[in-house]
Amino acid sequence: MLPDLTQYLWIAWLVLALLFVIIEMATLEFTFLMLGTGTLIGGLGLNLLGAPWWAQVLGAAVVSALLLFTIRPLLLRLLRRSSTLHHTNVDALVGMSARAVGPFVDGDGSARLDNGETWTARLVDAAHGTDDRVQAGTRLTVTAVRGATVDVTPAQPAPPQTTAASDPSTPEGSTS
Repeated sequence: MLPDLTQYLWIAWLVLALLFVIIEMATLEFTFLMLGTGTLIGGLGLNLLGAPWWAQVLGAAVVSALLLFTIRPLLLRLLRRSSTLHHTNVDALVGMSARAVGPFVDGDGSARLDNGETWTARLVDAAHGTDDRVQAGTRLTVTAVRGATVDVTPAQPAPPQTTAASDPSTPEGSTS
């Protein structure tokens, strides 16, 4: 006599769960992981409890659906919350401080960025002729990257420090 194939249904549940896990490793979206877990809990679990094959299939479908619509969105939200956008490569240069290597002539010169790289630089608002504002050592700010050239503007000076003479709590006309 031929053996009843439902006796070996537990092997089919294990193979199906393994197949879902392998597919999940390729997709990384938690969909097939939820299907594989539903297969193990609903299908194989009910098989080990002696349920008929139709109850095993129904149990696997119900558990998979519950996991897909409850646990998967929570896992995806947790995964995406921890991945913040970090600027890299050329995008990270915009807003970086720099120092002029030498005087700028006709708005063009060189700048050493704070990351140690020296770039060809162009003043954004430069008038033709020698720009007296930008001499060697002048602080600059990168505003854009255009090929192998950075667009720069002179950095804003730091606000003046308050002194005792300009302190509002000191009475006017009194001397220390």
